[in-house]
Amino acid sequence: MQLVLAAKYIGAGISTIGLLGAGIGIAIVFAALINGVSRNPSLKGQLFPYAILGFALSEATGLFCLMVSFILLYAV
Repeated sequence: MQLVLAAKYIGAGISTIGLLGAGIGIAIVFAALINGVSRNPSLKGQLFPYAILGFALSEATGLFCLMVSFILLYAV
C-alpha cells in the first residue's frame, strides 16, 4: 500500500513539471509580442489577439498538467 502511495506522489510531482513548460511558453509569447510591437508599433492591434491566443493555449497546457496532478493525488 505504501508503494502505491509513493507512486501517486511521484507521479503527481512529475506531472507538475508541465507547469514549468507553460510558464516558459507564456514568457516566450509575451516576449515575442513586445519584440513585434517595438519593431512596428502600428501592428499592436493585430499582434495582441494572437498573443492572447498563445497565452490561452499555453495556460491550458499548464492547467491540464495541474489537473492530472490533482487526479493522481485525490481520485486514484
